Amino acid sequence: MNETIRNFGAPETVVAEFEHWVVLLRPAQPTLGSLVLAARSEETAFGKLPSAAHAELAEVTAKIEAALTSFTGYQKINYLMLMMVDPHVHFHVIPRYEGERSWEGQSFPDAGWPKTPDLGSAVKLEATDLAALRDEVAAAFG
Repeated sequence: MNETIRNFGAPETVVAEFEHWVVLLRPAQPTLGSLVLAARSEETAFGKLPSAAHAELAEVTAKIEAALTSFTGYQKINYLMLMMVDPHVHFHVIPRYEGERSWEGQSFPDAGWPKTPDLGSAVKLEATDLAALRDEVAAAFG
């Protein structure tokens, strides 16, 4: 597990694991169901990942999109590779929708819709809510 994966709360935030990738619930939720898709590798350049990691990415993204369709009914999805603070290869996966979604009485508006996601408007969940949301999103992976 690299430092970037730990910085996003692993192992407590892990939603799904694959040979080359791990899917984590994003601790700050700019939209409901926001994830981090992180390479298990120590690489800091996307192009330097092994070809098997690139091949597996097709399977992982298909599973992410199916799970988030079921969980949030998103209209679009954004994969953001920012890697400015956390250097290892990872994407912020932001399901996008007009308006808001609700979960456990909390509102999750898509403040940036229909433009770029507003990461600064993220809902920060308490540890118990974060664990409950992680479990629900993980269940959507099947």
